[in-house]
This record gives sequence, C-alpha cells and structure tokens, in this order.
Amino acid sequence: MTTFEVWAPSTSPRLSVNGTEHAMEPADGGWWRLDLPSVGPGTDYAYVLDGADKPLPDPRSAWQPRGVHEPSRLYDHAAFAWTDAAWTGRHLPGAVLYELHIGTFTPQGTFDAAIERLDHLVELGVDLVELLPVNAFNGEYNWGYDGVCWYAPHEAYGGPDGLKRFVDAAHGRGLGVVLDVVYNHFGPSGAYAPMFAPYLSAGQNSWGSSLNLDGPDSGEVRRYIADSVLMWLRDYHVDGLRLDAVHALHDEGATHLLEQLAVEVESLSTALRRPLTLIAESDLNDSKLITPREGGGYGLHAQWDDDVHHALHTLLTGERQGYYGDFGSLDCLRTVLTGAFFHAGTWSSFRGRRHGRPVDRQRTPGHRFVAFLQNHDQIGNRAIGDRLTATLSPGLLRVAATLLLTSPFTPMLFMGEEWAATSPWQFFTSHPEPELAAAVQTGRRREFARHGWAESEVPDPQDPATFERSKLDWSELGKPGHAEMLAFYRKLIRLRRSVPDLTDPWLADVEVWHGDQHVVIRRGRYAIAVNLAAEPRTVSVRAVPSAVLLATAEGVVLQRDRVELPPESAVVVRTSR
Repeated sequence: MTTFEVWAPSTSPRLSVNGTEHAMEPADGGWWRLDLPSVGPGTDYAYVLDGADKPLPDPRSAWQPRGVHEPSRLYDHAAFAWTDAAWTGRHLPGAVLYELHIGTFTPQGTFDAAIERLDHLVELGVDLVELLPVNAFNGEYNWGYDGVCWYAPHEAYGGPDGLKRFVDAAHGRGLGVVLDVVYNHFGPSGAYAPMFAPYLSAGQNSWGSSLNLDGPDSGEVRRYIADSVLMWLRDYHVDGLRLDAVHALHDEGATHLLEQLAVEVESLSTALRRPLTLIAESDLNDSKLITPREGGGYGLHAQWDDDVHHALHTLLTGERQGYYGDFGSLDCLRTVLTGAFFHAGTWSSFRGRRHGRPVDRQRTPGHRFVAFLQNHDQIGNRAIGDRLTATLSPGLLRVAATLLLTSPFTPMLFMGEEWAATSPWQFFTSHPEPELAAAVQTGRRREFARHGWAESEVPDPQDPATFERSKLDWSELGKPGHAEMLAFYRKLIRLRRSVPDLTDPWLADVEVWHGDQHVVIRRGRYAIAVNLAAEPRTVSVRAVPSAVLLATAEGVVLQRDRVELPPESAVVVRTSR
C-alpha cells in the first residue's frame, strides 16, 4: 500500500497512475490523500488539476527521471545500501571548504565521475565539499539556481542514487558534504508547485516572485521548505546546507524562517548524533544570522563574507568598479581581518547609504564567516568568467592564498583554484524553450554592454561551447606552474592544520599593521608578512623572527625584528613572542 499526499487547498486534485485517474480524499489543512495497493517504487505518477493542460509532477517529488515537466516516480529512500554507519560528521570550525559544480568538475559531469576525484581533495587537505545546487531544473545543465523540484536531485547528474553514492563515497574518505540549496525563488521553467497552492507572495526579488513566508497559508509553505532541508540532511546524509541569498527571504513573522530552520536542524542533529551545519549567504552584513538563539540571533552556524573577498580582490587586482568601489586599501584589509565586515554601519557608495553593523569581536568567532578568494559568483558573474589566474602573477596568487588560509575565518576554495586552473567558469544555461533562451542571451549581453563590454565578447550562455569551456582541465595538474601551485596549496593547508594559532578564530586577537605596499598580520606567536610591491621590502614584525614555516618565494632573510621579502611574496614566521 502506498500513500499519496499533496497540498492543494483551493482545488480537488486527482491522482494519475499508469494513465488511470483516481479521486483523492480531502484531509485537514487543504491536504489530499489516497492509499493505493500494488503500487511501489519505480511507479510513475502525476496529479491532475482542473484547468491544467496536462498531469503535473508532485511538488514534493523525490525523483524526476524524465525531466521537470514529466510525471514523478516513486522512490524508496530506505532501499539504498549505505556504508557510512561509522561516520560521525565534520564540524565547521577549523575546516577547509571546497566549492564545486558537478556538471563542470569532471568531463562527464556526474556524481559518479566526481567520486573518482575525491582522493585529490583528501590529499589537498579539504574537510568539507560544497556542491552547487543539484536539485532538478529544466534542461541538461546550468549553474543550478533555476531549480524547481526542491526534493529531487537532477537526473543528468545521476539522480537520487547518484547523490547518495557521492555522499557515501565522500564519507568513506573522511570528507563531509555541504549542499547549496535555493529557497528564495523557483526557476523560470517547470515550477508547478504554485499551481497547487499559494507558495508565492505578491512580492518580488531579484529572480522573480518571492515565497509566501508570512501570508495566509504560509505555514505549509514554510513546512515545504523545512521538510526539504531535513530531507537532504537525513535521507541523503548530507552534513550541511548553504542557504542561497537569505536576504531575499521576506518574512515578517515573529519567528523568522531561518530561526525555525536552525531549531529543527538542531533537533535532527541531536537525534542523528552528528553535527549538521547551516551556512547563510547574505549581503546584509548582519551577524544576527550567526548569533546563537540564546543571544537573540537566528542561530545559524556561519555566513559567507563577501567583504573579505572584496578586500583581497581589489587590493591584489586593482579593480574598483561597481561594488568594489569602497575597497582596495591596506586599511580596508586590516578592517576585515580584524572585524569580518568592512561595511559595518558605514557608508556604502555602491548602495548610496549606510550598510551593515559591527561584529562583536569578543564574542563572535571568525570561523562563523566563510571567506574565499574566488567562488561561483565572483568568477561566473564576470563578463567572461575569468579566474584570478588571468589577472595575477603566480607570486600574487600565492600571496592571496597565504592571506586566506592564515586568516581567522573558515576558508573556502573554488574548484581548480588549488592548481591555478586556466579554464574560465562562465555563465551557462540550456533552456530548451526558445523564448526563455533568447531572453537569457539578450539580458546577459545588455547587462555587460552597460559596463563597456562589446556584445561579441560576452559568451552566449546557451552555446554548448560556453559550458564545455567551463569544465576543469585535469591534465593541467602535472604541468609546469600548476604542479608547483598545487604543492604550495597542500603545504599551506597542512601548515594551517598543524599550527593552532593560525586557526584561532578570535578576531580581537588578530593584529594587523601595514606600510608602503606591505602588511603584517600577527596570529599569536606567528607573523604573516606580505610584500605586494614589484621590488624587495624589509618589514618589521615587531618581534624576533626565529623560524620560517612557509615562504612563497626564495630569498627571505630574517633580521633582528624584521623580515626581508622578495617582490610579490609572503612568509609565515615563528617569533619570540
């Protein structure tokens, strides 16, 4: 006997199985149910709504084997043979994250192909693998932020079993898995849930209609999101979720959705006896998200920190356009390394107003901020998707890595960064609808034309070549320049892991001073000295340097209380302090 359930408060849905329609029985709260005998996993089904021109997939479908427009298929979560019974999880504090996109991480673009590269991540020193969204979307490939089935892994990647094989294999190698999830909007094609019930509000955000989180019938919409969150963590054994653009979750209820999720995930974590992590992406610069509930916050575990990226990127590249306008100085770098946010109740010229609020440096540990040099947004939203390798010298790439991986934050790498990959990561889509495809093509080109790019220079998101160009070239690993960079990243991560002062999260204990194109960061007994100039610099470390733990270039000379640095280099030294 299989029970079918669907929430449709304003209509009378009918269940379609093998071409036969069945009337459903009303239940409480606008739900409809039906028990059918002799129907089990592998059976295709759909719902028939009055006024719809075809049967529709289940809004809570666990499997869409023929795409988001076709019937759902029953899936049995209990049937998968897990081998990770001994897995106890991975805590975020002290960890190194690695962001990857399943479709471009390997030539094949599948979960199973990605498994073959997990040993590379183990040797690199990664603790948690963060997957860009994998829930089902229309078309064969895109970034994943156009998802419409919030319970079903994308079939082209390997479907539900493929994701489970990946997580199981990662756990077997000691790697945790974080999944990027999008609950602030539905994608533009295949979003049938709003035809069943009031999932959407009248409000709009940057990507379309907002979710109904605080209006009539919003309780079931919130439940729809919360149940999806718990499903990924429970049924797929995922260790954490990165919640996309939470500033677009408009919720004026007494208990914000984010706090509700934190409470329910804490309960699940307790039951499973392993840590479960919620990481928010937010542009609000408000540490209330990561303040414990006991302190009046939402109780999430971490949030992405774009200000750290902006400070590092502008300082190293010299770019100042758009939202980079206020960043780029050594003072700015000092501010973010000691306070997490640059805009902390300060004027933002990009926004034309004051933005953010200060972080309590005494009480808020730095590991609650995920920092990065590159990520899918900061590369893919550039006109041609160029990485830092297209802009910075090998020396400055090493300097950048040193600044990130000796910071008090939780560092995250973007796939290929560790060997200075030269492949771009561009904006790509595969919308089969001609009108939608044309709109994306035109919109992308017009957007960058306003910033001075010729339309012919902006890659066509719908061109399959754009997707193919964005795939990692694994043959680079053994080539000159790339092999040395990989070895450096491995050494740097080992150093971070072996020296407790370099993972110490307390922002109030970080000291930073700077001079003419150089900066020094004090981390307990250790100093990180950086020379950004094209000529040598001798800089004070305000203590007696006793040993070099890591240098990005040859020629470092230790003096009584100073370090002589080659051009575009950094060094980590132990001092007498």
